[in-house]
Amino acid sequence: MRRSSSTIALGLSAGLLVSLAACAPASTTADADCLPSGAAADAVSVDGAFGSAPVTEFEAPLSAESTERRVLEAGEGDAAANGDTIVFEYTLYNGETGAEIETTGFGGATPATFTIDTESEQFVGISQALECSTPGSRLAIVVPPADGFGAEGVPALELSGTESLLFVIDVIEVEAPPEPVVPGEWTSGVPEIDLGATPPVVTLPEGGAPDELLLAVLEQGDGDVVAADSTVLVDYQGTSWQTGEVFDQSYGASPATFPVTGVIQGFSAALIGQQVGTTLVVTIPAEFAYGPDPEAHPLGGQDLLFLVSIIEIVE
Repeated sequence: MRRSSSTIALGLSAGLLVSLAACAPASTTADADCLPSGAAADAVSVDGAFGSAPVTEFEAPLSAESTERRVLEAGEGDAAANGDTIVFEYTLYNGETGAEIETTGFGGATPATFTIDTESEQFVGISQALECSTPGSRLAIVVPPADGFGAEGVPALELSGTESLLFVIDVIEVEAPPEPVVPGEWTSGVPEIDLGATPPVVTLPEGGAPDELLLAVLEQGDGDVVAADSTVLVDYQGTSWQTGEVFDQSYGASPATFPVTGVIQGFSAALIGQQVGTTLVVTIPAEFAYGPDPEAHPLGGQDLLFLVSIIEIVE
């Protein structure tokens, strides 16, 4: 039930060499409310037009005490704000060694997405740097370990917890957060559910999925109320209305922990306002799940049903 998005620095190519070249566009002055540039970002030379793979030169080691954001090419349009999702291309370098870690490829490759969360303790540097950026901007961003992956680094990418990161980013699009949705009360056609089985057994009714986002409480809890900014511990089971198959579940294994805002819109809407100890079932139309396009995600175009038991609010 997690969002469908490309995740920064978790699984593209790694270990490529930096392409070095002289000549760089002049840095523009950052807006007063934006994260400023600094000595590290100013020392980076980037050649190439927006939308093409950058040719980057910098003298390693490159480091900064806090995240620095340099605007190489200014875009136009509404500036990104906290909570917006950025669609972008990027190349990521190890600031300590100068090695290219990974890239989206630019020009036809699938771009990455990232939702700005300046309150998060995870990778806050990239959120701070993308905030107030506009579509069409090319940015050079230097992120110290404390604002990036922390002291543990990312061993799979041969990145230690003491090495800074350099991103060259092309901001393609800024997407405002979706309007909040509230599930309706599910009173008829609710599936038959055997909560006594391990794992629970859901029997879908005939007639297909409802057209609306609907929720039915099976067992009412009496604990704390889940908020939009909560992180929760839950058991869940997801079933596709189209296939009738369970595609994912934690029942019978280990409960899952995740932020309420880190899951698909319909799942998030079902959790907000519920009390700890509640077990519920929610039917989620494709538009509030993984979208209508079957090519965009394995569950794209499918209406989903989730059985959820809210165990605890973690924070």
